[in-house]
Amino acid sequence: QVQLAESGGGLVQAGGSLRLSCTASGRTFSMYATGWFRQAPGKEREFVASITRSGNTDYTNSVKGRFTISRDNAKTTVYLQMNSLKPEDTAVYYCAVREANYYSAYASVHEYDSWGQGTQVTVSS
Repeated sequence: QVQLAESGGGLVQAGGSLRLSCTASGRTFSMYATGWFRQAPGKEREFVASITRSGNTDYTNSVKGRFTISRDNAKTTVYLQMNSLKPEDTAVYYCAVREANYYSAYASVHEYDSWGQGTQVTVSS
């Protein structure tokens, strides 16, 4: 199973920006579809963004226009650029991967089989 390591979380004021990174072990990263999820206290883990092997992206409505997911297969890393952050974006953010067909995208927690440990993002008002 692939190992994932997230970084880039922290405390930021509303309107600020953060970039999360998730680096995968192994050399088959290009074979994975990847996603970012988040979990706020007392809430279920929810989908934030995904990127297919082909580079197609998808976002939950609340982050469209503010967040950008991207990937660098050579660095086996997926990124989440978060701009115009809001207090309601506060959560632990997790990256996830799974082997996938070239164009397949996934938005459900249950569709991913490898997860990072999570990184805390706190947005103050």
